Amino acid sequence: MASYVFGIDVGGTTVKLGLFDAEGTVLEKWEIPTITTNHGEQILPDIAKSVLAKAEEKSIAKEDVIGVGIGVPGPVDDEGVIYKAANLGWDEFNIADKLAELTGFTVKAGNDANVAALGEMWKGGGCGYKDMVAVTLGTGVGGGIICNGRVLMGATGAGGEIGHMHIVDDETETCGCGNTGCLEQYASATGIVRLANRKLQASDKDSVLRTGEVSAKTVFDAVKANDALAIEIAEEFGDYLGEGLANIAAVVNPEIFVIGGGVSKAGDVLLDYIEKNFQKYAFRGCKGAKFALATLGNDAGIYGAAKLVIE
Repeated sequence: MASYVFGIDVGGTTVKLGLFDAEGTVLEKWEIPTITTNHGEQILPDIAKSVLAKAEEKSIAKEDVIGVGIGVPGPVDDEGVIYKAANLGWDEFNIADKLAELTGFTVKAGNDANVAALGEMWKGGGCGYKDMVAVTLGTGVGGGIICNGRVLMGATGAGGEIGHMHIVDDETETCGCGNTGCLEQYASATGIVRLANRKLQASDKDSVLRTGEVSAKTVFDAVKANDALAIEIAEEFGDYLGEGLANIAAVVNPEIFVIGGGVSKAGDVLLDYIEKNFQKYAFRGCKGAKFALATLGNDAGIYGAAKLVIE
């Protein structure tokens, strides 16, 4: 008898859905819009409707569905309770129970970054490892911590919020979270632009960055072209992130860090700056940690969500 799993990744504009077999092979992927009006009241009913329609289309009997996994942008505890998802309009409620009621299937829920980390451990850059930290370098800095094959969620699902680790004492600009000196302010795509603009103002060195758009991509493109100022920016970025990851390693001692998100498209040159600075700060018992690029891209969330219900 065939067994199936649905993996769902809820984003602010679209919901990604995947149908998997029990071994983790994706059989089909599709998307539906995320309707956030009226406090996001339509999101879960729309997901349920789409899942049930796909099961009917594929002639999948209810008893052949192991369950549905779902990742959402907000802290989710082990019981499936979300404590708030501001960009979806949700306040506190039990996602797992609600979606189970709507579909008739077993449901497990988790934070989207944690779930994506689980996906990378299962089928991506961390495949073969059980103790892993996934780092997502995008508009912000996200994280997911896997200990002995299980997501470290914490008491209220806020475990792995590595972007809001305090890293700089004398910062005057405020992070999106309301604090100052967070890792996210230096290691995200927007953080790299901040570092670059500060460096460009403080230095009169020639740089290709003075003649066009300044972005994380143009900074690392310039690094690859041996632009001296861009290399200074990359060193500063690597120093902050290397220190942050060394602090994390001292707590959870991972076998591997898997680096994803838009900034990771810079490739191996990015890992060079992170790893050498990690080695500078890491406790000696943690220095053996490996570094790899994430491989699942935007599909990490649906893979990880599926894995939530496949033991």
